[in-house]
Amino acid sequence: MILSFDTAPVGLYKNSSQKIRVMTEDWVFRNLYCPSCGADRLEKYKNNHPVGDFFCPDCCSDYELKSAKPKNGGLPPKINDGAYDSMIKRITSSDNPHFFFMIYENFSVRDFILIPNSFFFPQMIIKRNPLSSTARRAGWIGCQIDLSSVPESGKIFIIKNQIETDKEIVVSRYRRIKGLKQEKMDARGWLMDVLTCIDKIPGKELALEQVYAFEPELKKKHPENRFIKEKIRQQLQFLCGKNFLKRTAPGRYRKPD
Repeated sequence: MILSFDTAPVGLYKNSSQKIRVMTEDWVFRNLYCPSCGADRLEKYKNNHPVGDFFCPDCCSDYELKSAKPKNGGLPPKINDGAYDSMIKRITSSDNPHFFFMIYENFSVRDFILIPNSFFFPQMIIKRNPLSSTARRAGWIGCQIDLSSVPESGKIFIIKNQIETDKEIVVSRYRRIKGLKQEKMDARGWLMDVLTCIDKIPGKELALEQVYAFEPELKKKHPENRFIKEKIRQQLQFLCGKNFLKRTAPGRYRKPD
């Protein structure tokens, strides 16, 4: 992949955000393959298409692109997006797209990340304050995407620190987690929370008691639920059923390689 942007297509644009949008979309169109099936290229939807920015003509996967500059030298914890209501509707629909997140600097790609649609849930979309009455779009409510709430297993780096990941590894990582999608948003949120707890446990081996240790943290996120340990066991059972975790003994599990 060529990591630098082609600046030629932005000659007619004056707005800096429009320039970045054109350059980043042009980069994806020229460089990227489909991480879902491995097809050699993606096609671009027309501007403002309701499903996404790109699609794969082979497997029909849809993708939406977001871009931002690095924050404190790393991945921004939050990325600005458009209208809050539109975003919630999009990620809760049956055909919600996968998301690409591009981190760029000096007109070049630094990081490029795929987050599959199965890792998006309403609680990670943060509602912003309405625009003031003097604004051109008075009352409009935007949002931010909270990337810090996405488990590490849901962040598939296609490029990391300007180093490209082998295509076969990317496709393999996607295939390993694509079966984790749950249609019910509450179940999806619980799964993401438990996966985040698992990420915090060092090493490949983990015990049920180690996940139980996150009960106070999960209780704060789900104050209406009085059966936290039961929900933890439910999610671990689901992950084992999807071959994401391997149960090695009663109350003992192994993370994927």
